[in-house]
Amino acid sequence: MATFPPYPTHPSEPPGPGGPVGGMRRPAPWWRKKWVRYGALITLLALSGLVILALVREQTGTEGFLVGLGLAVLPVPLLVATFRWLDRVEPGPWRNLVFSFAWGACAAALIAIIANSFATRWIATATADPSSADTLGATVIAPVVEEIAKAAAVLLIFLFRRRDFTGIVDGVVIAGITATGFAFTENILYLGTAFGTDQFSGDSGLASVTAATFFVRVIMSPFAHPLFTVFTGIGFGIAALSADRHHVRRVLLPLSGLLLAMGMHALWNGSSTFGEFGFFAVYAVFMVPAFGLLTWLVLWTRQRELRTVRDELPAYTAAGWLTPPEPYALGNMKARRLAREYAGHQFGREAARSVAEYEAYATSLAFLRHRGRRGRANADFVVRERELLFELWRRREIARPSLAYAAQTTAPMPGYGSGYGNGYGYGYAYGYGSPYEHSSGGGYEYGHEHGQGCGHGYEYASAHGYGPTAPYPSYSPYQT
Repeated sequence: MATFPPYPTHPSEPPGPGGPVGGMRRPAPWWRKKWVRYGALITLLALSGLVILALVREQTGTEGFLVGLGLAVLPVPLLVATFRWLDRVEPGPWRNLVFSFAWGACAAALIAIIANSFATRWIATATADPSSADTLGATVIAPVVEEIAKAAAVLLIFLFRRRDFTGIVDGVVIAGITATGFAFTENILYLGTAFGTDQFSGDSGLASVTAATFFVRVIMSPFAHPLFTVFTGIGFGIAALSADRHHVRRVLLPLSGLLLAMGMHALWNGSSTFGEFGFFAVYAVFMVPAFGLLTWLVLWTRQRELRTVRDELPAYTAAGWLTPPEPYALGNMKARRLAREYAGHQFGREAARSVAEYEAYATSLAFLRHRGRRGRANADFVVRERELLFELWRRREIARPSLAYAAQTTAPMPGYGSGYGNGYGYGYAYGYGSPYEHSSGGGYEYGHEHGQGCGHGYEYASAHGYGPTAPYPSYSPYQT
């Protein structure tokens, strides 16, 4: 039974990723060209960065700014590495992470500092009570303004980089990196101001305001801002899993996540008004459990993604696009790492990068098929599948033996021999030679077994199926 219309038959030599399209395309207007959009975005972020730099330096002074900068940068590598580690199953492009961090550190911080200052002054003037205005600004205005400003980055990537935004983990990573950038700029301001206070009062050492601020913001709660904004990212992530026809759900889920982020942020900012131990109570009762719950959710989602890879890719093995050990190896983080290390050790750094790209494209392919089977595929499903298969086919020479070595090393029941077995899973016998031979029926079937070669028995020769003369598979993964 075919789940989808049959996949188009490919020629013997693979075409470009999108394939030829009939007819002439009209050139896009200049304002829709990629370099114009990138240039406008970079200019906006650069101007925002210069303005926020001037504002923070004006409030802290040059010396305070430098001290704040030196202390605020300390948690950034840890936070970025943590979110990047969470994104290892289907790593998004670096440009999205750079944009997210820059938006949080520059644009979102600028919006927040201007809006918060304006709102607090307006409330103080209207109520003639500056103390209440500061409290209201910190517990109500700041959470709303800051979370909306940070959510804008998640929204932009969700709308304009939709292919890179496929689920909960993507939402968590984008939101977390954005909030990390925002917290970086905010920490410069707070730590620089604390240093100025110490310079005025003469305090130093552990008893200084700078030390106390550093302990609270950098040691105790470096994940505070990322924790708030991650709720927004989860809302967008669940919306990304919904079909395009579910318009109401795709709007309400991100809004619900944004409201939760605002609520957590308001609770955290208002903890100082709950009494002498209010901060520690909120930290222990709300922040730590929320952090633990979200950590569990993200790790569970990552394991679920790996299971999706193992479940969906065997269809492409049956169609001749992948070899039998690949679904298991691509669905196991240890095997993926071993494959990259093997390729790098045997063939160099460029080969390791090629295997990493192969793993990323195969994961995207598995997620695409999973959405398609659940009726959540977008209109460009066939085009996107074609592009991903083409990218896999280009990198198969290095990736296949590397993944096979990793599968053989990590499989729980290593029962490997020569030749291809029927089906897919662990312990299947396989060898490396001509993986596809033309059959009399007009298709391609698994061919001869080979175990000769250097190293672990893998050769890169066209006679063994990994050269440019290997035919392009013509089976559809959705035909049985």
